[in-house]
Amino acid sequence: MTTSAIGIGLATGAYGLSFGAISVASGLSALQTQTLSLLMFTGASQFALVGVLGAGGGAIAAVLTAWLLGARNGLYALHLAPTLNLRGLLKPVAAQLTIDESTAMSIAHDHTTTHSRHAFWATGISVYLLWNIGTLLGALGASAIGDPAVFGLDAAIPAGFLALLWPRLRDRTAWAIAAGGATAALVLTPLTRSGVPVLASALIAVFAGYRLRDRT
Repeated sequence: MTTSAIGIGLATGAYGLSFGAISVASGLSALQTQTLSLLMFTGASQFALVGVLGAGGGAIAAVLTAWLLGARNGLYALHLAPTLNLRGLLKPVAAQLTIDESTAMSIAHDHTTTHSRHAFWATGISVYLLWNIGTLLGALGASAIGDPAVFGLDAAIPAGFLALLWPRLRDRTAWAIAAGGATAALVLTPLTRSGVPVLASALIAVFAGYRLRDRT
């Protein structure tokens, strides 16, 4: 279980490396980039935030998009709360570590409460540490490059989103939601301000996801 948690952390750390480089390429400083990973700590939201800002979108659109994509972590917390059964200062710590990977590992090992808790903490801590290490290395590396266009980092945000999205496209419903969001973004891009297409596609995806889940 611990070995699996470390493996997940290493894989996520590689995405953190990409995020650090992409964030700096989008105009954020290395310090701002690292602060995002330390405090926000949810990959899709972070990529969305820097993507909107990098495209010239406003701060409100960037924050709303990031919030929409990160709202699912609150649902994860509601599901995990009875299993973790935490009190005091451990509650905010666990809230920070409640992400896709830690939740999935906890559920996968829910045959006993002890195993489920261990899977959550091992995965959450592993991913948090390695994501932040990756972010730091990526941000410092991109800062040293100077011009992000030299290595194509200015065009890397779509690739980062695709890398996060691809493993989640496991069925027709997921593909339909992704296609709907992508279509909305493509249609709105020439018609609206920067940041609005991403926010609109996120709203469509979240709404469609909840509606389809309620029907199943």
